[in-house]
Amino acid sequence: MRFADIPGLSETKTKLIDAVKHNHIAHAQLFLGKPGALNLPLALAYANYLHCQNKNAGDACGTCAACSKSLKYVHPDTSFVFPVGNIKGDKDPDRFKAEILKSWRAFLTEQPFGDLNDWTTYYGGEDKQALISKDESREIIKTLSLKPFESPYKIMIIWRPELMHPSAANGILKILEEPPVNTFFILVSNAAEQLLPTILSRNQLIQVPMLADEDLREYIQQNHPLDPSRLLEITQLAEGDLNMAIKLIDREEDHFQDRFADWMRSCYKRDYPKLVSFSEDFHALDRLSQRNLFQYSLSMMRETLLHSAGAVSISRMKTGEAKFVSDFSKIMDVEKVENINQLVTQAHYHLERNGSAKMIFLDLSLHIAKTIKP
Repeated sequence: MRFADIPGLSETKTKLIDAVKHNHIAHAQLFLGKPGALNLPLALAYANYLHCQNKNAGDACGTCAACSKSLKYVHPDTSFVFPVGNIKGDKDPDRFKAEILKSWRAFLTEQPFGDLNDWTTYYGGEDKQALISKDESREIIKTLSLKPFESPYKIMIIWRPELMHPSAANGILKILEEPPVNTFFILVSNAAEQLLPTILSRNQLIQVPMLADEDLREYIQQNHPLDPSRLLEITQLAEGDLNMAIKLIDREEDHFQDRFADWMRSCYKRDYPKLVSFSEDFHALDRLSQRNLFQYSLSMMRETLLHSAGAVSISRMKTGEAKFVSDFSKIMDVEKVENINQLVTQAHYHLERNGSAKMIFLDLSLHIAKTIKP
């Protein structure tokens, strides 16, 4: 991965490159971003840039021996720690470690913008909670005790450190604070609040924002040309999440506009038989479509609030949504929108933790009905 492979984020890239140029590299850095942010690809590109033997003004060269290995994620001076579950029940830990590392490298190559769900699906661990085991701290110390093989630097990338076993997290505190010379930690997290304060205090924070709509649209148009209406819908649903946008491209249009409007009308009318039918239809959707319907619902609540406030200049509505939003805003106020946002967010939380989709959706619908029309 090179910086050029990552759309947008020019300010963050410049900050990282300047730190290397001026030799002001923090020994431990936390690449922090919301779920969907490109902090892992950015960390991989940064490691590649550090190892590159022929750096240019704004990126790694991509052709030297170090880059060739980094682009395949096999550079001997870059080590990875990532969450996993021993789904095979392999009694030989060395064999399992070799196999899972092979899968990790293939995953980074095939799905460079993938998330934790994509990773667990890739290695077959969907039904097992992915964690960084308590033994990893010893492996980290053992790995970093060795001198660099080829590069001037040794780099340890820890993906999702918030999933690290407390014993492992405490076990790396000393080496995180005082690593060997020319050794750098890059922690890649989506939830700083779940990290130990002692880990947070030892890292320089690199905040990685979501992609701007313009950068997301440009990337899609360059790699997956779409008609303007479909491009607008995907940009609206993805909200800066490139991984989600790529998944949406390969799917047929979900017609969330009509589905959401019918759902809200049924909630307003308290048409309980239809809400039960909606919950069954929702249960039949795949996980991505369920998640996207909730995401679309949140975006429509935002548009309703903007319409009520007269802030049309920052609206992201499509033409066909304007009539519904105009009518819907007549029965909504700030408090109702806030309550429904909280309800949808909570439902999404339970859905991601494998709750019953039918029960979650029906419960959400009943609460929305009560909120819209007390």
